[in-house]
Amino acid sequence: MAASGEHIKALVRSHAAGDDEAFYAVALQVAAKAARQGHNVLAGDLKQLIETGRRQPVVDKVTAIARPRGDLADLLTADFPDVTLRDLIGPSTLKDAVARVLHEQRQRQALLKHGYTPIHRLLLEGPPGTGKTMTAGVLAHELSLPLLTVRLDSLLSKFMGETASKLRTVFDAAATQRAVYLFDEFDALGGHRGGNDVGEARRIVNAFLIFLEQVSTESIVVAATNHRSILDHALFRRFDVVIKYSLPDAEHAVEVMKARLGPLGRGIRWAQVGSHTTELSHAELVKAAESAAKQAILRDAERVTAMDVIAALDARRAGSSE
Repeated sequence: MAASGEHIKALVRSHAAGDDEAFYAVALQVAAKAARQGHNVLAGDLKQLIETGRRQPVVDKVTAIARPRGDLADLLTADFPDVTLRDLIGPSTLKDAVARVLHEQRQRQALLKHGYTPIHRLLLEGPPGTGKTMTAGVLAHELSLPLLTVRLDSLLSKFMGETASKLRTVFDAAATQRAVYLFDEFDALGGHRGGNDVGEARRIVNAFLIFLEQVSTESIVVAATNHRSILDHALFRRFDVVIKYSLPDAEHAVEVMKARLGPLGRGIRWAQVGSHTTELSHAELVKAAESAAKQAILRDAERVTAMDVIAALDARRAGSSE
């Protein structure tokens, strides 16, 4: 057999760690051993496979990075969002803030050359369903980066007692794997350190503060929270930018629904609809638009009517108030 037991173990370890160079180095050792044993065809095939693997397109390598392995597999989930800045609906202040982040990131080398760091630590705060997670997706898509969402449920339950060391693993990855790292529902991690908090909670927050302060500019760290009021105030000064989100006004609510309905929404008298959108988030507006569209499709109608949308919005509001 060309590969020894040690070779096989080394191959498995390097694959699990996502270390391509180590994997190929061991594979070349196997090929060399095969050649010494007279298995020239096998040795040649192995070398050809290794050369092909090393020449794979950059996009494939990025995709491989976005499949966390080893310890990271329990801490991160990966995605390649397809939402663009144009898809982000909201006030001009919101879009301008996101555009500024994108501009600095696209010019990051110029800024770093002159001793300045691009925006890379963002805190997004506002009610649920107002576009915070979507913003992280926009940043990832516009910069052609994977979106790696930190699984805070695992950090705070499965790894209780090891949370600080697991956080270090995530931030170490941010230094070597350029991506957008999203800490969603961040208030679960960043609550006040006083009161009845146990020592473990204090250690977690203190560790996060240190890691965030020292985080590499290679990646973008995004923390999203629904409850700014319960966050430790020491967290705020560690972020480069704080972007605030709010429920959409009638004008932006209509934009959200128009975008979701597409051609099915042509001909709707939106002036009748606006007053029914109050107190609904972007996510709820999307759900209402989808409900209205399905009702129209099921009755074989070619268009959604204003009454379809109003009924769906009122039902959504009634459901959320229960």
